[in-house]
Amino acid sequence: MNQPAATAPPFPTLNFKRLDTLWLQVTGTLCNLACLHCFISCGPKNDSHAFMTLEQVRDALATANKQGVKEYYYTGGEPFMHPEIKTMIEETLAQGPLTILTNGILIDEEMAAWLAETFRTSRYNFDLRVSLDGTTKQENDAIRGRGTFEQILSAVDRLVAAGLNPVITVTTCHAELDGEEGRQRFIDLLRERGLSQPRLKFLAPFKIGREERRHGGEGAYRPSERLYVEDVPDPDTDHLQCDSCRMVTAKGVWPCPILIEVPEARMGDTLEDANHAIKLDHPACYTCHVEGVSCKT
Repeated sequence: MNQPAATAPPFPTLNFKRLDTLWLQVTGTLCNLACLHCFISCGPKNDSHAFMTLEQVRDALATANKQGVKEYYYTGGEPFMHPEIKTMIEETLAQGPLTILTNGILIDEEMAAWLAETFRTSRYNFDLRVSLDGTTKQENDAIRGRGTFEQILSAVDRLVAAGLNPVITVTTCHAELDGEEGRQRFIDLLRERGLSQPRLKFLAPFKIGREERRHGGEGAYRPSERLYVEDVPDPDTDHLQCDSCRMVTAKGVWPCPILIEVPEARMGDTLEDANHAIKLDHPACYTCHVEGVSCKT
């Protein structure tokens, strides 16, 4: 006689409180780099999510304004590939604080000067997060590609010369960087580049996209790395940002920036479609919960 299959514990539900934070995937999955740890496999040939049009950005901003959004984030892909990025920045800063996630490589002296002037004259806070994944070219270039260490740091130099202090974002693919000694190495490196008060954000890697494949298939989430109701018993928990944020791309709305390549995570065409609770049923949710990850600055 066959035994009935064991019933898997249910996944937790996270209530939606309000829309405080809006993410916009302005350049979709198109990027000038193809980093080996990218959880959505961005690159020069990945047009899974296309560039958002200026009208799509404006529509999202209009809805966000009605819903009382408090802060905005641009990501991609590489946001500075967008030909209308300056207009998008100006129109977003007209209604709230903005942070842009970038590898910095496309920020030349003219753009750095324009960004600095925009920072000085904006009514709201304007911030840049520049990604760097090592304190040497060997560490960084193994993840981001040959020559990117110097290209990224040269962009940081241009931003600093223009009067800006970008946040340096580190994904801790190299385990030795995820500790006090590794963090001090970044502080020392940035002080050498002229940042008297370095700003750093460290993120655990998500084991999806290229990061999963980077380890020859051994880097995927294990079956045990899932969240269940007993892990997050309170549907009104405050430590997961997806209770108050949403991600808009050219293809619709998702709960967060991590899941845009997960078709079943898509919530609808518009922000109005996404004002409801979600199931924390993807392995990446495990990383956010266990590591205390916040995509916000």
